[in-house]
Amino acid sequence: MSVPLARVSRHEVRLVPSRICRRAVLNIRHNSTTAVSEAEQQNLSWSKYLEIRKSKRKWETAVTIPACILGLVGGLAYFGSLESDATKPIMGIDPLFFYSGCTVSCMGLGYLIGPTIGAAGWRMTHRRTMNLIEAKDREFHRHIVKNRVDPTAQSATNPVPDFYGEKIGSLHQYRQWLRDQARFRRKARFAEE
Repeated sequence: MSVPLARVSRHEVRLVPSRICRRAVLNIRHNSTTAVSEAEQQNLSWSKYLEIRKSKRKWETAVTIPACILGLVGGLAYFGSLESDATKPIMGIDPLFFYSGCTVSCMGLGYLIGPTIGAAGWRMTHRRTMNLIEAKDREFHRHIVKNRVDPTAQSATNPVPDFYGEKIGSLHQYRQWLRDQARFRRKARFAEE
């Protein structure tokens, strides 16, 4: 036999302690607000998605700059401390030039690793909405693949405009990207005729 949690009328005697009732009401309230927020999250608009995508790109860029600087400083610290003999070339190259090239390549390594670290940090801060974002990513890339131009028609005077749609950060930029793709198609078609 179950015990009712709420009173039917004002004069009925309460059978359940108030602490249990509060917990039940709080659980119901918590579940209802969770359901509302999940329903809101299921409808990720394109403008919100593109804003999130733009913030991801900013994170990647913001981490790339310090990663380049750290790579350069690390390369300078390591290769600058090595003893070298100018009379003994390394792989046929003067040691000064070889170590300078290695230092620059450490900076290039920082440039390559920076966006990966930035994307990982961004993903850690957006863990709750990653499923929605990844679903929108797949849909966005289907739109890009469907609307982008054939790159075999490019020439030196008519390069492909943003083939992967990486610079799209708002609906206005997406519409501009579509116009650029249409302009490229027209130029490529009329150049052949």
